[in-house]
Amino acid sequence: MSTTAPGSEAILETVPTPEAARLPSFAEALRVWLRIGLLSFGGPAGQIALLHREVVDERHWIGDRRFLHALNFCTLLPGPEAQQLATYLGWIMHGVRGGLAAGLLFILPGAAVMLALSLIYATLGEVPVIAALFFGLKCAVLVLVVEALLRIGRRALKGRAAWVLAVAAFAALVLLNLPFPVVVVAAGLVGYLAPGAFSQAGHGKARRDGPALIDAILAADPGRPARLAAAARQAGGIALLVWLAPVALLLAAVGGTYADIAWFFSKMAVVTVGGAYAVLAYVAQDAVQAYGWLSPQEMLAGLGLAETTPGPLILVLQFVGFLAGFRAPDGLSGIPGGVAGSVLTLWVTFAPCFAFVFLGAPLIERLQDNRALSGALAAITAAVVGVVANLAVWFALRVLFHERVALRAGPVALDVPVPGSLDPAAAGLAVLAAICLFRLKLGVLRTLGIAAAAGLVMRLMPGG
Repeated sequence: MSTTAPGSEAILETVPTPEAARLPSFAEALRVWLRIGLLSFGGPAGQIALLHREVVDERHWIGDRRFLHALNFCTLLPGPEAQQLATYLGWIMHGVRGGLAAGLLFILPGAAVMLALSLIYATLGEVPVIAALFFGLKCAVLVLVVEALLRIGRRALKGRAAWVLAVAAFAALVLLNLPFPVVVVAAGLVGYLAPGAFSQAGHGKARRDGPALIDAILAADPGRPARLAAAARQAGGIALLVWLAPVALLLAAVGGTYADIAWFFSKMAVVTVGGAYAVLAYVAQDAVQAYGWLSPQEMLAGLGLAETTPGPLILVLQFVGFLAGFRAPDGLSGIPGGVAGSVLTLWVTFAPCFAFVFLGAPLIERLQDNRALSGALAAITAAVVGVVANLAVWFALRVLFHERVALRAGPVALDVPVPGSLDPAAAGLAVLAAICLFRLKLGVLRTLGIAAAAGLVMRLMPGG
């Protein structure tokens, strides 16, 4: 291996132990990270399962227990946990360059596809065929959100305290219209102060802990993470700089739509604890209602596109950024503006992810047995059930009904549908998607494809 890498990584790579000699080469690891990036469909659960299959089951690079420990660490962080898990695994094998390679290759294939789909949607979305396809897609997405709610609920709601917190989070969002970050921070504080009440929640126990490659290396050389720490902290600091410097420049010197994009999605980058579904209600609230970058129906379409592409589901933010730039009333707009908005959104969304992993990874062993932090994570996960339930209600009101009315009583406000405004076609497509997903177990991609095709047929039929 090369000994010219800067800092501690070069020293590390020359350690002449038998275990280190069996490390996969950087090129070999690169091929695996690219394969994962191209195949990472199905949202966070599917992506974590793919990572586990590739690095635990098939190659045995890491054991179950250490994989779960790394996953729990990444779950503590804002941002897409599967992408950050890949970054962590790349880092522990090949240092900073390994983390960058694994994290970037997890993002780039899906980002390229999402950019192309955003361009098609922005330029051809009003064509009847395209509009009909997206109609079916939006109806299916409502069912996917419900499926995510059930999946997260099964994992998170372990005990009475978790149920109470989930209901409280839902009520705070639906009835009191509290900001999403306030709900998440409050839940984390509750879990931190009363960790025993939430200790049962989490990702479950590891199935086995065999003598995997990295486990054996770390057992023989426990100082390895410490030697990687200096380079990781340096890389984390650089990631913070490349994230915040453009944001500060845009806010101070440019202003307008692109400054709004940089600031808004930078805020999203630090509050996305709980995954993409949890933060989407907050995105929809501000991007749709405050900034007016897109409509609720377009937000649903973007989520449907993100479900069909590899990579983190949070790539839906790229779609929002594209439309914001495409329609910018000031400065660059049209296709160049859309591309600029898309790239800027990716930049401020994922640069913080690398910063969080590189800055936090050296502390991972300390976090392993920290009861208070585990309680905070479990409480946040329980609150996320309420957040996703709020998202499901928000989408259902806009997909299934043409009209809504707001009922108010003091600080309480509730949107309710007008019964006569139910869209039978949308309801029928949602039922079809539910049958495909829950009854026939066809999976996300096939469910979306069937719903899109059915929407096409339904809308293009005479009188549709």
